[in-house]
Amino acid sequence: MIVGFLIASQSGQAQTPPASPGATPQVTGTPTSSGKYTPNFGFKVADTPEGDLSISVYTYVRYLNQMGLDPTYVDDFSLARNVQQRQDVQLNKMQIKFLGWIMNPKLRYFVYAWTSNANQGNGAQVVLAGNINYNFNKYVTLSAGINGLPGTRTIEGNFPFWLGVDSRHIADEFFRGSYTSGFWAKGEITDKLRYQAMVGNNLSTLGVPASRLDNGLNTFASALIWTPTTDEFGSGVGDFENHDKVATRLAAHFSRSDENRESQPNSDDFENTQVRLADGTVVFTPDIFGSGVSVTDVRYRMTSFDGGIKYKGFAFEGETYLRWLDNFRGTNTEGISRIFNNGFQVQASAMVMPKTLQPYLGYSRVFGQYRDPWDFRAGLNFFPFKNRVVRWNNEYLYTHQSPVGYTSVPFALGGTGSIFVSNLELAF
Repeated sequence: MIVGFLIASQSGQAQTPPASPGATPQVTGTPTSSGKYTPNFGFKVADTPEGDLSISVYTYVRYLNQMGLDPTYVDDFSLARNVQQRQDVQLNKMQIKFLGWIMNPKLRYFVYAWTSNANQGNGAQVVLAGNINYNFNKYVTLSAGINGLPGTRTIEGNFPFWLGVDSRHIADEFFRGSYTSGFWAKGEITDKLRYQAMVGNNLSTLGVPASRLDNGLNTFASALIWTPTTDEFGSGVGDFENHDKVATRLAAHFSRSDENRESQPNSDDFENTQVRLADGTVVFTPDIFGSGVSVTDVRYRMTSFDGGIKYKGFAFEGETYLRWLDNFRGTNTEGISRIFNNGFQVQASAMVMPKTLQPYLGYSRVFGQYRDPWDFRAGLNFFPFKNRVVRWNNEYLYTHQSPVGYTSVPFALGGTGSIFVSNLELAF
């Protein structure tokens, strides 16, 4: 269990609460008075001169069918491994969020309880976390607590507004960092240019006690986002907002961390971002680089660039990734060469019925040493109330030698084959 504190506010405006640890809320306007409901803010239960409080809920029910996956795979080191094949129904996640300001409208809090029910019995299955921040002006907000390292687009704070429900492409999952405790800043440079920057403990704090951290405080991630045509790009992936003018986005991210074997989450923990090779092998596995070779420390560096265009319900968005692993330390590690991987993902979607029906396609791939895995997905989103409070999502997913996977996501480590998933999502 993790207990943290987090911060989130923008120029005194209220923000959409995130549905995963550290996700930066999106500005949507000012919540209504006490007792009223505001989309994505939930219900305001207190409104006083000393502060306010809103309560919001995010959850979804998932039917998952992985029976089309091959039951085994052989990694790049000729080791045969089993692939987890599941068919079940889960109330996959539940998050209860409490947010508002206290004593000063610039001093905001966001705290939450988050469960991953598919991970019952595993580490960090229940998270108590949050953040606190102080908004000086539109140029600077300083924060502390648990946050997503902004090394790729999906960790900038746009969750849960993705095309799929709580599911990234495998390239994004392979390259990205995760959520950690630290300090960060964000704000505007100009009306069209924004930044985020964070210093944290490690690439993933979920399921990792403080006693296992390396004491380096050398994890850093940043993002620079440019929206040249409309000064904004909507609240996530896809054009649910139905832009009347062409909206464009270009962004660059950089992250680095000195990772230690002891500070890694367990392989079954949700959000278990680990440093892996492209065949799914954790880089700290003994003897994979030769008999008697054992890696205890490695330097991770990753750069990503993303861009997209949205217009009248249509959207095309993509991201490319570059990652370097080097400075290996441990027993007999002198002969290990630097490992480089690159990859990309592309996503296309259309609101064929405005605010109601959205088909989409996506593809991603990882290149480099130790195999070239990929995935393809096709899905359909149905919004019965013409808003994002309720969504029914159905998705077909094909993975080829997936280098990532854990219990709370639909794809499996090492999996090759077809997957079907149906999600009923509630976010208010």
